[in-house]
Amino acid sequence: MARADTALIIGAGAGLSASLARKLAAAGWDVALAARDVGKLAALAAETGASTHGCDAADPASVAALFEALDAAQRAPAFVVYNPSFRVRGPLIELDPEQVRRTLEVCAFGAFLAAQQAARRMLAVGRGSIFFTGASAGVKGFPKSAPFAMGKFALRGLAESLARELHPQNIHICHFVIDGGIASASRVAAPGTDSLLDPDAIADTYLHALHQPRSAWSHEIALRPWVETF
Repeated sequence: MARADTALIIGAGAGLSASLARKLAAAGWDVALAARDVGKLAALAAETGASTHGCDAADPASVAALFEALDAAQRAPAFVVYNPSFRVRGPLIELDPEQVRRTLEVCAFGAFLAAQQAARRMLAVGRGSIFFTGASAGVKGFPKSAPFAMGKFALRGLAESLARELHPQNIHICHFVIDGGIASASRVAAPGTDSLLDPDAIADTYLHALHQPRSAWSHEIALRPWVETF
C-alpha cells in the first residue's frame, strides 16, 4: 500500500489549524502538527492520528530540525500550511522594540524559513503546495497595530514573490487573507448573523485551493463574513 502524502501544519492549535487537521486526516493525509507547546496538541493528535513536533517557527535551527525529523521518517511534506501569528498592540511611541521584532519574526521571517525548507524538498520531487494564513492587516493598516501590519504585509509580499518563482516549477503557493474574526468556543456569533468566520468553512476553502487544477491556480484568496466591510 502506498504511503499517504504528508501535510504539515506549523503553528497548530485550536481553531483553523484543528479544522484543517481533521479534514486532512479524513481525506487520507498523513498529518504532522508543529507548535512551540506540543502539550496542547495531545487531544487533536489522538483524534486525527497526527504526529506532534516542537518547533519555534522563528528559529532557523528549530525549523530545519522539524523538516529533518520528517525526512528521517520518510515523511517530507507535500503540503505545508504556515499558520503562526503573534502581535503586539499599542501607540507607536510606547511599543517595546523586542516585541515588535518578535512580531516580524513570527509573522514573516518564520514563513520564509518554513517555505525555504519546504521548497527544497518539493522541488526535488517536482510538486507540492505551500499555503500561508494572512490577515486583514496584510492589506490595510490599523491604528495602534503597526507591528502586525508590518509582519502581515511582509508575509503577503513573500507569498506573491514565491508564487511567481515557484508556480512555473509546479509548486502551488497560496496566501489567504482572513478578513474578520474567527469563531471559537470563547467567541461565538449571535444566532443567525454569520458575523464570524467558521474555521471549518475556512478549512474547506484551503482544501479547495489545494485541489485546484494548475491551469487556474489562485495565489491569493480573501475570506470575510458577509457582514464585514471592505
